[in-house]
Amino acid sequence: MCRSIHTLYNIDPPTTEEEVRAAALQFVRKISGFTKPSQANEVAFARAVDEIAEASLRLLDGLVTSAPPRDREREAARARLRAEQRYAAR
Repeated sequence: MCRSIHTLYNIDPPTTEEEVRAAALQFVRKISGFTKPSQANEVAFARAVDEIAEASLRLLDGLVTSAPPRDREREAARARLRAEQRYAAR
C-alpha cells in the first residue's frame, strides 16, 4: 500500500496539496489498517489525514537544498524500470 507514497520534495513540477493529501491518506490507511474506516472511526480517521497533510506541507515548506530539482518523469521511468525488474524475477 505505501508504495504509492513517493518522495514529494525537490521535484519538478512542484508537489501539489492534492499529492500531499493523497500521501497522508495512504499513511493513515497503513498505520490504522483501514482502507475505509467505520462510521464510528470516520471523524478520527479524517482528522488524522488532515493533521498529517498539514504537518507534511510544513515540512516540505521548511526544507532547503542546493540540489537541482529532480525531473518527475525521469523518476517515474526509473521506478517503472525497477518494478519491471522486480516482478520479472518472480
